[in-house]
Amino acid sequence: MRGRFITLEGGEGAGKSTQALLLEQALAAQGKRVLRTREPGGAPGSEALRGLLLSGGFDWSPLAETMLHVAARAEHVAKTIRPALGAGVWVVCDRFSDSTLAYQGYGQGFDQAAIATLAGLIDLVPDLTLVLTVSPAIAAARMAERGIAADRYENLPPDFHARVAAGFAEIAAANPARCAVIAADGARAEIHRAIMTALAARLK
Repeated sequence: MRGRFITLEGGEGAGKSTQALLLEQALAAQGKRVLRTREPGGAPGSEALRGLLLSGGFDWSPLAETMLHVAARAEHVAKTIRPALGAGVWVVCDRFSDSTLAYQGYGQGFDQAAIATLAGLIDLVPDLTLVLTVSPAIAAARMAERGIAADRYENLPPDFHARVAAGFAEIAAANPARCAVIAADGARAEIHRAIMTALAARLK
């Protein structure tokens, strides 16, 4: 049987990486084979592109940046995600194509129809997308607690992140069968419980 594909989406500081790890552990405890991965990244070539995209060394045009994300995704899907799903593995991915629409489309103003066309070339839709919503204050506090240098996206101004948040809200509203919105301001265990409740309701 094909595995299930679950993505976690949301802005900076929403807790996606933490919740992806907790979800991986919970699914493994249920006896499922699980692969946790991330975007951009998840395959050797994709990780190389991740370094270019997240570093502050380049001021990419919106088109170039979008194409780099899609290139990283194409490699990730071909080399990591599809083989795992075909082997019956459940894949938990920290970000996927919704992030490109939210960040490059809503955030940077790149053509959303073009982004949708590129997503169609990848031709992989998650079985469930968990959209984590977080207040700016909580997000900022979490990022400060990490103790590591901020990446290029984290350093973008508040109005950019507000557009991204609005984009994720619109994406979730437009795809209610696929997307579950998770309030992520609370404690890790509380957010995880909400995720497991959504999982049980959406993926029988």
